[in-house]
Amino acid sequence: MGPFKIILTIAVVGSIAACGDTIPEQAAVGAAVGAGAAVVTSGAVLQSAAIGAGATVLACQSKLVDCN
Repeated sequence: MGPFKIILTIAVVGSIAACGDTIPEQAAVGAAVGAGAAVVTSGAVLQSAAIGAGATVLACQSKLVDCN
C-alpha cells in the first residue's frame, strides 16, 4: 500500500470517528468523505457518498465509534 492510500485511509477513519451531533450532520460528514475518496481514487462519487453517509450514521448511532 502506497503512502497516498495510507493517508487516505487515515483520513477516512478519522472522519468516521468525528461524528456530528445530529443524524444529518453525521450523514453530511460521511457523504463528504465518501465522495472525496471516490474523486481521489476515480470511483463512483454518488455511490461512495451514499455509502459514506450510511456507514458514518450507522457507526455513530450504534455507538460503534466513541464520538465524544
